[in-house]
Amino acid sequence: MQIEIGQPAPGFTLYNTEKQPVTLSEQKGSNVLLLFFPLAFTSVCTAELCSVRDNFKLYESLQAVPIGISVDSLYTLKKFKEEQALNFDLLSDFNKEVSAAYGSLYGQWGFGMRGVSKRSAFIIDKNGVVQYAEVLENAGEQPDFAAIREKLAALTL
Repeated sequence: MQIEIGQPAPGFTLYNTEKQPVTLSEQKGSNVLLLFFPLAFTSVCTAELCSVRDNFKLYESLQAVPIGISVDSLYTLKKFKEEQALNFDLLSDFNKEVSAAYGSLYGQWGFGMRGVSKRSAFIIDKNGVVQYAEVLENAGEQPDFAAIREKLAALTL
């Protein structure tokens, strides 16, 4: 399924690294930056998520809640979050349902792996509507964070 700007964001409940459920609908009233990423501990994923960590105050000032999602297990994500000192939730989509709902799932990835999250970025506004959607086919690329910040700034006006 391809996500279109202006459509309601697909709802979900996934568990974070503290084994607590995080439900998208509970984020209403905040802009949400959903970042799907292929695998913890890989170089591009680490660089991407650490850039969000390093710019967390900026996202906070734009009234945005960053959330990372991958198909990694809770335990892998917990170790990754700790080692990188990430200051936002990482959610496990181990069953691949949310990645699929957002059109962010590789059928085939490197080393014969199937069902890995595509690197993707979505902005969901305070009312639960998709305002930005970027799904990358090349896992070596990062989302356009300048465009993301611009869209978030426009939503805070």
